[in-house]
Amino acid sequence: MLTKKGAATRQRIIDAAGAEIREHGVAAATLDDICRRSGTGKSQLFHYFPEGKEQLLLAVAQWEADRVLDDQQPFLGQLTSWEAWDQWRDAVIDRYRRQGVHCPLGVLITEIGRHTPAAQAVTRQLLEQWQRQLETGIARMRADGRIRDVDPVRAASALLAAIQGGVTILMSTGSSAHLEAALDLYLDYLRDTQLRTAG
Repeated sequence: MLTKKGAATRQRIIDAAGAEIREHGVAAATLDDICRRSGTGKSQLFHYFPEGKEQLLLAVAQWEADRVLDDQQPFLGQLTSWEAWDQWRDAVIDRYRRQGVHCPLGVLITEIGRHTPAAQAVTRQLLEQWQRQLETGIARMRADGRIRDVDPVRAASALLAAIQGGVTILMSTGSSAHLEAALDLYLDYLRDTQLRTAG
């Protein structure tokens, strides 16, 4: 168990590594640069990350994954009205517009190895947490009668897939148009379920 000071030092190293990776890329981010940026020595870095750079990259990947969800709050956790859904939609688009064609998380996972258990766990945990919060929002709206005849699990799965598809195109083209279209059409679909049922 880390002390408060130890936890702060570890996070400072992670923050510095993340900043180096975003500015210079994974390959150019050396441990010396990370130590200099974090104001720590190599002995401190290896104290918190005894397995070296790969263990540090995994910690940065987890931190980047957490940021994906944090950037959508508080809206993602409060999807109880159409206004909240629209605010969440705007937060998602804003996040990925700011990210642009560079995805630190994707680069990190690739560098660690997409097929390694640790990298898979980071990706799986992110997608599971994201989907659960979308499912909760859809279920709440269905309970209030604002969404009809929609399975929250399947609906959240499709929505998450639409987002990931839009993000992939954004990373290839630099345009958020496909991401915006996917979100807008999907939210229109959810809104229309009540009208279709009533008709």
